[in-house]
Amino acid sequence: MKQFSRVTLGLILCSSAVFAQDMDLSKKIPTDPSFKTGVLSNGLTYYIKKNAKPENKVDLRLVVNAGSILENDDQKGLAHFMEHMNFNGTKRFPKNKLVDYLQSIGVKFGQHLNAYTSFDETVYFLPIPSDSPEKLENGFNIIEDWAFNADLTPAEIEKERGVVLEEYRLGLGADKRMMGRYLPKMMYKSHYADRLPIGEKEILETFKYDKIVNFYKDWYRPDLISVIVVGDIDVDAMEKKVKDHFSKYKNPANEKERKIFDVPNHKETLVAVESDKESPYTMVQLMYKDYGTPKKMVTIGDYRENLTESLFATMINNRIQELINSATPPFTYGYSFHGGTYARTKEAYQSFAVVSEENQLAAIKVLAIENERAKKFGFTEGELERAKSEVLAQYEKQYNDRDKTESEKFVSQYQAQFLEQEPSPGIEWEYITTKQLLPSVTLADVATFMKDLVKEDNRVVIITGPEKEGLVKVTEKEVLDALKISADEITPYTDSKAVASLLRTEVKPGTIVKKETDTSLGLTTLFLSNGAKVKYKKTDFKNDEILMDAVSFGGTNTYSNEEIIKTQFANGALAEAGFSGLKLNDINKFMSGKIASVTPYIGTITEGLKGSATPKDLEYLFQSTYAYFTDLNMDQEAFEGFKQKQSAFYKNMASRPSFYFQQELYAFLKKEDPRFIGIVPTDKTWAQTDYALAYKKYKERFANAGDFEFFFVGNVDDKVMEEYAAKYIASLPSTDKKDVVKDLGYRSLKGDLKKVINKGTDPKSTVSIMFYGDAIYSDKEALTINALAEVLTIKLIEELRENESGVYGIGARGSMNKVPNGSFNFSINFPCGPENAEKLTASALKELQKIIDNGPDEKDVAKFKQAELLEYKKDIKDNNFWLSNFTQSYIDGKSPNKIFQVEEALNKVTAKDIQAVAKKYLTKDKVIAMLMPEVQK
Repeated sequence: MKQFSRVTLGLILCSSAVFAQDMDLSKKIPTDPSFKTGVLSNGLTYYIKKNAKPENKVDLRLVVNAGSILENDDQKGLAHFMEHMNFNGTKRFPKNKLVDYLQSIGVKFGQHLNAYTSFDETVYFLPIPSDSPEKLENGFNIIEDWAFNADLTPAEIEKERGVVLEEYRLGLGADKRMMGRYLPKMMYKSHYADRLPIGEKEILETFKYDKIVNFYKDWYRPDLISVIVVGDIDVDAMEKKVKDHFSKYKNPANEKERKIFDVPNHKETLVAVESDKESPYTMVQLMYKDYGTPKKMVTIGDYRENLTESLFATMINNRIQELINSATPPFTYGYSFHGGTYARTKEAYQSFAVVSEENQLAAIKVLAIENERAKKFGFTEGELERAKSEVLAQYEKQYNDRDKTESEKFVSQYQAQFLEQEPSPGIEWEYITTKQLLPSVTLADVATFMKDLVKEDNRVVIITGPEKEGLVKVTEKEVLDALKISADEITPYTDSKAVASLLRTEVKPGTIVKKETDTSLGLTTLFLSNGAKVKYKKTDFKNDEILMDAVSFGGTNTYSNEEIIKTQFANGALAEAGFSGLKLNDINKFMSGKIASVTPYIGTITEGLKGSATPKDLEYLFQSTYAYFTDLNMDQEAFEGFKQKQSAFYKNMASRPSFYFQQELYAFLKKEDPRFIGIVPTDKTWAQTDYALAYKKYKERFANAGDFEFFFVGNVDDKVMEEYAAKYIASLPSTDKKDVVKDLGYRSLKGDLKKVINKGTDPKSTVSIMFYGDAIYSDKEALTINALAEVLTIKLIEELRENESGVYGIGARGSMNKVPNGSFNFSINFPCGPENAEKLTASALKELQKIIDNGPDEKDVAKFKQAELLEYKKDIKDNNFWLSNFTQSYIDGKSPNKIFQVEEALNKVTAKDIQAVAKKYLTKDKVIAMLMPEVQK
């Protein structure tokens, strides 16, 4: 496999520079000829492209260039309400027939069939099978009805009111309260500050029916609509369908102007410091808003400017990541970008960070200094070279996989072209042009781009965080003072020398002692001299993707109770130390422009490594794997930095009601488990944590490569796999020991239990109904309990959402596990109003009881089978699906050939099987857990 050195890359870029000099930057960006676009006489725009990934599927999308920004004062929330109404019934599919029909052809409500409403647009997603003319025709019938034939009867509107109000309730909380206070400053004197898509409760509760009818008539009209069709289809036939279904509609005689709303500039720096008792963490945001409206990308020169912006973003974020990886990180997470705000008409350069509650001002100052440093001194040639290699690598990966691109990506591109006039030249043009233009982009170009980016006017600072006793809220003056950066606080960035290798010791290769091939699976097994096994499957699903999962039995179940308590929260810090004597920043700098990553883990019953790479960079994956086995650093400073970041993020997490609910529930259910010490670290658990012990246990877990199996799936090459397996895997240390799965015997509380947990001030609740316990595992019952969950979900949506209007979302899940012990788990979960929690719990259990008593409806079983079959046909051509099959088969001790028996197993599932599983597992002990608001004094 050819590896490009920095010298080689430099030669490539230099040779490309000759072509770049001859490019006419004033020339328009071309349009990709592989898709068809047009505008009907009524103004409706369409985009159509044939794309066979996934096969026998088409993605239909209806894009309406109208959202909440166009609502009148008495219509707040009705753009989003209208979105809901389109799923409640149309001319051709009245009432619940729309969802019922789509489920019958394998389209799941919420997972596949979906929509969203934003300030400026409303978008409907409809992925359907394209394997029959009837399904395609009905797909067009549906999007036509959404656009022009919604059933807006008073009865249907009234029925949906409760569902929308439940979604409104779901959004309540600290984030919404704080946003309501800072949005007027972020979107200063703009219409956007007063048009959140969810709307206002009072209007949602009381609006007259004509208000939503008027919104629909005013804004769902041909000249504001786009129909996008991408998939395994005939383009000409689809164009005819677009014309047949949409040409007859006309725009209103007195159509309302589709106004564009601006965000006014301001000379002063606006500061919003907002806090809330339920805010789980602190975030700071520094926003430098552009003076004008976003520049449209029209010419090659515009494309070059966009590349310059990408390089800038890459370089500034590399610097921020270096700070995060330091021994004393200024924040937990940080990022900067130049891009859109809530308004289409305003972009901004934005820097934000998640910080500890005590370091708000310090974090603001760090972000301001880094921005000023970049503006004053620019970047180094080394930084620019690395950024170019990173950007080029990403384009190259997309280019190499151009014939394996999912339809959904093209649909999103065409949506952006319709709404924001973004060009769609195609990845071939973009890759070739990027290669030609990148060498010509200089540090001076980046400096010019930054000239008006960082400034003192048109600036907004937003700080959000917890409100609690003893925590002093920062003032606006303190924030403004923190932004005053003196000249001596800014020094040029010092670029350290990049390391030459990921490894510091010579690798002494082992050998391959045997090779076997399973032709039915396409799986090759290499038996190595140290006892390790490398198993790989070559696929053509992606041209530029190879995935790895290395796994061995053991995990933390091999630790004593005392050891697990001391190491649980330190295990996540181990990889933070780096390897081969290299710190994370050294590794990241070396890996610039290379697409390969590996992450070690220690799970409950296994340990291993997960990784991915392009074929070109596969050797770096193997080298990293070798280093994680043999040369992991032990770095107390890195651990302290990790601890600092984790503490900042999780310190106030329990103030969020949903998190507190989970924490208290599992503390209750696991109170007899001596190994359970909580979901996240606290001051107490940090005090117990022993990093040195965690490191020691890691070394023990990875001391025996002979106990591992390494699975690879993707575009692998036999000779390359043999070479790298012998060199980097067969050379790893090993022993004859083989670990086995341990069942330590600890279980959650059993019985008919009810736990009510009070937290939060908003009128919102969460209900979890859980069944679990030991069981003898069988593949048939595992599939059947999943089928039970899916058919019950259909009934729960019909009853609790559609008929009772009591929930926005609800679902059931069911599964079985084989290791470390045979067990089953089944749950029903939904949010709702506190006043309805008991009633809806009873309704959910009633729907379950119907299945226990009478079995499920045959049509619902058929819906389950159809949806699963469609998913399977898609997944069978996905690398991740195959990799998961191999590793799970290894863990369960089963043949991976079961992947070919899925369709047969699905067809054998009957309504009687589902009823039998429900009777067997869901008629005994259960846990009902409820999150309820705190009792107000």
